[in-house]
Amino acid sequence: MNYVVAIIQPQKLDAVREALNAIGVAGITVTDAQGCGRQKGHAEVYRGAEYTLKFVRKVKLEIACASSALDKVVQTITATAKTGDSGKVGDGKIFVFDLKETIRIRTGEHGEDAI
Repeated sequence: MNYVVAIIQPQKLDAVREALNAIGVAGITVTDAQGCGRQKGHAEVYRGAEYTLKFVRKVKLEIACASSALDKVVQTITATAKTGDSGKVGDGKIFVFDLKETIRIRTGEHGEDAI
């Protein structure tokens, strides 16, 4: 089993969620996030004054999946979250971790059955 954490642009969330549902991924956790990387923040104008925001708004997705589905999940997120054909700085990142155990609290199921 694997645990996938993806940091993507907020406007891509609905498209990524629908694409994941289409390949059979039913369970995802979504968290609002802020961060900085190569974008190094951005400037906004509010009531005539310019403000530099050092953190950029992002969305963090967390997905537990079977090892056999990992490549499909990563490919789906990458293809759907990318901006344009070549992508842009700030499209996001995907992190993959090994998942030792999963337990469904309601039924007590373990492993892939609990996903």
